[in-house]
Amino acid sequence: MESLSSAQAAERGGADRVELCTSLEIGGVTPTEELTATTIQSLRIPVHVLIRPRGGDFVYSPAEFEQIRQQIDWVKKAGAAGVVLGVLLADGRVDVARSRELVALARPMKVTFHRAFDETSDKAEALEAVIETGADCLLTSGGAPDVLTGAEVLGKLVRQAGERIQIMAGGGLRLTNLVEVLDRSSVPCLHGSLTERGSERENVYGDDAAILEADVRTVVGLLSCQLKPE
Repeated sequence: MESLSSAQAAERGGADRVELCTSLEIGGVTPTEELTATTIQSLRIPVHVLIRPRGGDFVYSPAEFEQIRQQIDWVKKAGAAGVVLGVLLADGRVDVARSRELVALARPMKVTFHRAFDETSDKAEALEAVIETGADCLLTSGGAPDVLTGAEVLGKLVRQAGERIQIMAGGGLRLTNLVEVLDRSSVPCLHGSLTERGSERENVYGDDAAILEADVRTVVGLLSCQLKPE
């Protein structure tokens, strides 16, 4: 979510948490302190904040890493329930040492390792590295352009992870593919803006929170039916 109005719409629609960021056109960066504080104060559901100082890759200089530490500090003071972060090495592997340092700094907030994971070459190895960082959750498309294409890999990650870390599917998730993604991957959590690419509904949420609210409510209903014990 990039605004207070969209976050409030998601809450009204039944979302159980929101991820706050800005500049989604470049993959998202850390929101302003003002937006973060206002959103946290206005919502009853948990707010998780993206910690990413810039667009581009996830290999950070010492100065950028210090900026990330500072962002985590003020997000924690603002009362966020969690942060979403991740650091890679220059060779594309998970930077376990620095990511683990950030996870420790973020506590007691929950920590999600974000889609920097999807840029790693060996997903099984990278999953073990993410678990080693101490993160609570991994957000991934399975390394594919979208979650439907990556559903098979997502399923493998879910089985490999077991109870050690939660796998959350995110990236290209839409109302039209949500049920199929669940069926093919068995992921326990879903993350997305739920736009229907190619339709008139795409890119409207900034101006029409009612559409977002309705779509979130639809998703909650679909999930309730899909996950209901037989």
